[in-house]
Amino acid sequence: MKTLRFLLKAMALVSAMLLCGLPAAAQSVLSKLMPDVQAGELVEGADAFGALHADLPAVQVLKGTERIGWAFVTSDFVSTTGYSGKPIHTMVAVDDDAQVIGVQLVKHSEPIVLIGIPDAKVKALVAGYRGLDLVAEADTGGTAHQLDIISGATVTIMVIDDSIIRAGLKVARQLGLGGLALAEPDTGPKFEIDPDAEAATDWETLEGDGTVRRLLLDVEQVNAAFAAMDDPRAAKRALKEAPETTFIEMQAALVSPPAIAGALLGDAVAENLGDWLEDGDHAVAIFGRGLYSFKGSGYVRGGIFDRIVLIQNDVSVRFRDRMHKRINTIATEGAPDFNEADMFKIPADSGFDPTEPFRIQLLVQRDVAAIERVFTTFDLSYELPEKYLRALPPPPQAEVPADVAKVTSQSELDAHRALWKRIWAGKQVEIAVLAVMLTVLTGVFFFQGMATRNERAFFWFRIGFLTVTLVYLGWYAKAQLSVVNLLALFGSLVSGFSWQAFLLDPLTFILWFAVAAALLFWGRGAYCGWLCPFGALQELLNRVAKALRIPQWTLPWGLHERLWPLKYMIFLGLFGISLTSLDQAERLSEVEPFKTAIILNFARAWPFVVYAVGLLIAGLFVERFFCRYLCPLGAALAIPARMRMFDWLKRYHECGNPCQTCANECPVQAIHPTGEINPNECINCLHCQVLYQSTTKCPVVIKKIKRRAKVGAAPDLSRNISGHPNQPKLQTET
Repeated sequence: MKTLRFLLKAMALVSAMLLCGLPAAAQSVLSKLMPDVQAGELVEGADAFGALHADLPAVQVLKGTERIGWAFVTSDFVSTTGYSGKPIHTMVAVDDDAQVIGVQLVKHSEPIVLIGIPDAKVKALVAGYRGLDLVAEADTGGTAHQLDIISGATVTIMVIDDSIIRAGLKVARQLGLGGLALAEPDTGPKFEIDPDAEAATDWETLEGDGTVRRLLLDVEQVNAAFAAMDDPRAAKRALKEAPETTFIEMQAALVSPPAIAGALLGDAVAENLGDWLEDGDHAVAIFGRGLYSFKGSGYVRGGIFDRIVLIQNDVSVRFRDRMHKRINTIATEGAPDFNEADMFKIPADSGFDPTEPFRIQLLVQRDVAAIERVFTTFDLSYELPEKYLRALPPPPQAEVPADVAKVTSQSELDAHRALWKRIWAGKQVEIAVLAVMLTVLTGVFFFQGMATRNERAFFWFRIGFLTVTLVYLGWYAKAQLSVVNLLALFGSLVSGFSWQAFLLDPLTFILWFAVAAALLFWGRGAYCGWLCPFGALQELLNRVAKALRIPQWTLPWGLHERLWPLKYMIFLGLFGISLTSLDQAERLSEVEPFKTAIILNFARAWPFVVYAVGLLIAGLFVERFFCRYLCPLGAALAIPARMRMFDWLKRYHECGNPCQTCANECPVQAIHPTGEINPNECINCLHCQVLYQSTTKCPVVIKKIKRRAKVGAAPDLSRNISGHPNQPKLQTET
């Protein structure tokens, strides 16, 4: 009956989650974020927001009763993702002349404000886009303005800049602002890549016919570009090399056409290119030499090549490390000696058209102070020569059904869906490793008797697993769950649930799914004891402390029991605050040191580092100090964990009375002196199961062994003196 009740509760819980989790009707980001923005803060002199536009997510900006502009959120029109892989929500207001009259960074998940760059500094830079002329940007392809960048936040600022320009142009064209209008449908002939085209085999001819395009900058040109900037420090830091010295020679070629791939990369590499590119993907090869690198080293830390971006009309593609391949050998005869030769994938869902012109924008930086830089950009234009194209037959004329026309208006929604699919495709290795970890851990839990039979082997298995959790899952993949995830989930259930936001981080999504399943079987310990990177860091450091003979403190049971509720109080406090202000709750959730120690690898302002290091030092003396008494995530997981369906941990009747071995050796003191295990505090380390089978520590096992030995040593009276069991037994007198 007890198991049946658990099953009924579990079914009810799952049903409730499914009902709450049904995707809400498509809702614009503008309607969600508009209550958080005051019209007067966005646009100087504005009084309020007016009516929403009937056909696109834009709202009137009013001064009295007069409309002075339209406001929108960039993430409603373009997929603006930076280092975090999550949308950057910037609200922009434009007037009837297509002039930007207000910009405000409303919400983002970028880590830049956590590593010493004040949020106010980023918001001030974004506000500087007031006065931007979108008509001029449309005429120049988005290069009419000067790009200002904050050192240390290069990618984030460039993504914000790109989103303001592209989203602004889309809105201005759809609303007809400043004389801009939607492009007329192209009725001319359409082209596609000709797979039968042929390419020259020598570099000089490839350059001459436009197959390979070049951007050549010398030191004099670069010094002149920085001297023309408003910042006089840029000119004072001019390069000292001779003016004719090559600053950078960057050459590029689209290698999607088989002929170009074969000519530049060789036939073998060209044939294997199809294994790397999926249907609809394209690739561009970029070569470089000179004083300046088009790759830089930023991609090693953040995974993004922040010095180059591909731009085609309203499409921009920023390359990540998973979209990159080195070119080891250039097969073309007479090819120059390049310092760098690399190939970059252009995803199919980016909207890139290989038959149309595009440009590679190069970002050039110059140090003007100890930690400050200024930036300027140069463009390498490219257009695929006609000989690599062939005309497509005109499509048959047909009426477009009304329902199909309606579907086409969901293109941006489809782009968002394609975004998370692209992210998942790019994380295949990380997902596979996590799947292996979850499979192994599930096997250990299901067959814990066999897994814990050999104490030494299990000890090193656990140490190895925790090391992988910390180094790979935590420091490399940044898959550290947080109480913020739970608060955001609850907030989304209240305001309108959508899977899109949660699917943008594959590892976090999979981990939460696994945690939800584990709560029903084993409780919170499956995550807290094995898959939490910060928990692994604490335990591994404590192992080192024990090896160094640092004294271990065991708190008196009465004090230990009274410190347990602290983490529940912290969680309930954060939850209550999140009901009124999720942003405030997120700031207060810094009680978790996860961002500092795991996500940012301690590269943060000193108060956060001191706090995290202090908790780790406390953990050297009291194992998993933070987990025991302060972790709000552990408290949040412990509450539903009471509904687990099974008690897997085996116990003897003698446990707790009189034996206290397991209670004394439990690393988190989760075993009461009376012998029972507190499931709210247990981290499922399975040490008690090792002791359960120990032939040297468990009194019950030792007693059984002695009894068996004694029975085995007793004479077998079923045999006679001669040792033949079938002969009559000797009779003895009594």
